[in-house]
Amino acid sequence: MKYSGKARRAAFKLILLTFIIGFVIWTLMAIASVIGAILSAIAVPALLILWILFAVFTLYFFRDPNPHVPAGMELVLSPAHGKVDAIGTFNEPLFMGGECQRISVFLSVFDIHVQYAPVSGKINFFKYSLGQFLNALKSESATHNENVLLGFETSAPPGFKVGVRLIAGVIARRIVPFVQQNEDVKQGDRISLIQFGSRADIYLPLTAKIKVKLGDRVVGGETILATLS
Repeated sequence: MKYSGKARRAAFKLILLTFIIGFVIWTLMAIASVIGAILSAIAVPALLILWILFAVFTLYFFRDPNPHVPAGMELVLSPAHGKVDAIGTFNEPLFMGGECQRISVFLSVFDIHVQYAPVSGKINFFKYSLGQFLNALKSESATHNENVLLGFETSAPPGFKVGVRLIAGVIARRIVPFVQQNEDVKQGDRISLIQFGSRADIYLPLTAKIKVKLGDRVVGGETILATLS
């Protein structure tokens, strides 16, 4: 008979097509399952290793050794660990009242990021300023970036003003002061923490005698930056 068996052939074709589709889907699922198992086997230890490396680096970054504070009433110590990359005169009107001397210390991500009181005395000025997050390697970051300015009135010797500006950088976006205005501090006391790469500027009277030079590595709470006179 004409067209005899077409319906059955159509049925077989449909059955075969669904079998092929089903087989392809099953194969893809099996492949995905194998790939997923491989990725899972790789990803879990890889993520664990990355987390361990992050934890080790974070513990290393937030290390906080006790400084060996040198004796001397007239000494101004470095408030930060890092490299001296700027020395010169500077106009700081808020606390210093105008022209002063500035020493700028750059802190890389490998430096200790706890800061210390450069002198003994009282914190008579405390100002937090919002700003940008320029690369701390750039000198203009001192005036444009988010920062905290601390003003110290010395007690030994009495009557001198010393300012410390803590400056955030492109990575360092959080300054954590430990001290408050009108708080008395001793030389070498911890005063703040800047998280990751950043900068610290030290403002000194024009009469202060600078004891460091460009390129010097300084240790917070230990290295003598200047003497007051």
